[in-house]
Order: sequence, then structure tokens, then C-alpha cells
Amino acid sequence: MRLKGKVIIVTGGTSGIGAAIATAAIREGASVLVHGINEAEGKATVDRLGPKAVLCIADLMNDDASQIIVDSALAAFGKIDGLVNNAAIFGGTNISDQELEHYRAMIQINLTAPLFLIKAAFEELKKTRGSVLNIGSINAHAGESRLLAYSIAKGGMQTMTRNLANANGVHGVRFNQINPGWVLTEREERDKIAAGAKPGWPNTLSRTDIPFGAMTTPEQIAEGSIYWLGDESIPFTGSVFDLDQFTIIGRNPEKL
Repeated sequence: MRLKGKVIIVTGGTSGIGAAIATAAIREGASVLVHGINEAEGKATVDRLGPKAVLCIADLMNDDASQIIVDSALAAFGKIDGLVNNAAIFGGTNISDQELEHYRAMIQINLTAPLFLIKAAFEELKKTRGSVLNIGSINAHAGESRLLAYSIAKGGMQTMTRNLANANGVHGVRFNQINPGWVLTEREERDKIAAGAKPGWPNTLSRTDIPFGAMTTPEQIAEGSIYWLGDESIPFTGSVFDLDQFTIIGRNPEKL
């Protein structure tokens, strides 16, 4: 068990990538504080995960959410060994349609809240020589034009990861980030159908979009996350890894 005895906080842990990471962490011996905003969904998730999971409902738009999450983890388990900043809101517009309220929400949930959750947990992470794993996006490198605010936030998270890593290695706390590409979460499948795609659309994609013939799953991202939460990744910090089916800079797919 690669995370035996560790306590991990996973934000946005009630579904999608977050739920997959929580599931993998418990399988590897950890106890997990599952954070979310949908109480019914959260209860269903922790019931499935079993006694090593507890639920914390907190809205990251609120300034007190970070402390609520940390206090809940300490009340349940007494320490914090790892923090996964996974919670995010997705979507956006281009520069012509960008509105201030939307921009502020994107930055708050995707960048500000992760930073202040790290701050709230930092003293506990120093005690355990813990690990922070930030879940970014390949949009951090530049991003789609219609994902302007989202891309800015994920780019900021990438800089934040490296800045904190450079500053805090002396404290034994590590900061790393993974940037998933296109992942078939429940939300992604639902949102595409709401936008007009037909049920079963993931099975109709071309190999140009998914070179390996199937979309990446949350479980595959979770397997790539466990390493960074465990002691086997010591002393590495400040690493940013893209987890995608093709490189973001340039691509010339061969014909099948």
C-alpha cells in the first residue's frame, strides 16, 4: 500500500477525477477527506468509499471554505499528509465576450481557493512533510480561445506550484502538478449532450482527437496521481506533468 496511514484531502472529490483519486488513495491505504458542494452526491460517494472517507461540504466561493476543509480533516483524522487541489469550474468565453463576474468566479475557484487552502493546511503539511498535488489542465500552456479565463487560472496554478516548490523545499513540503488533457468524466459526457451531441458521442471520435482509440478516463488520471502523494516521489518537487494523448506543442498524426 503506497499511501498506508496517510490522510489526504481531495477537493472536488465527489465525482469525476476527484472521486477517482479518492478511490485510488483509499485502495492504497489512505484516509480521505472528500470535499464537495453537492451533499447528496457527496454522501453517495463516501458511502461507496467506506469508513476511511468522510465528507466536507464547503463552497470555495466563500473565504472561510479553506479553513472549514482543513478543520474537518483534522477533526476526522488528526493530521494532514496530502492535499489534492482538484475542484474546478470549467467553461468560458473569448476576449470579446468575457465578463467580469465570470472571470472572478473562474479565478476564485480555480486559483485563489487552492492557494488559500494550501495556506490553511501548510503548518500541518510541514509537520508531516506532506505533499500537495494540484490538478491543472493542458490549457495552462496557452489554452483554447474560448477558455480564456479558465486558461489564465490554470496557468496561474502552474506558476503557483513552481513558486511554492522553490520556496518550501526547506520545509519538506512538496508541490507538484499534473495537467490532464481531454478526460471522459460524467460532467464532460453530460455537457456535450446538453450542447447537442448524441448519446454515445465518445465512441464516434476520430483517432486525430484520441490517438489511442478511447478517451482518457478519470481512473487513469488517478493512477498517475498516486505517485506524487506517496513517499516514493520524495524529494521531487516543482514538477509539472502533462497527462494527455498527444503533446500540446505541435502534432503531426500519421494516417491509420
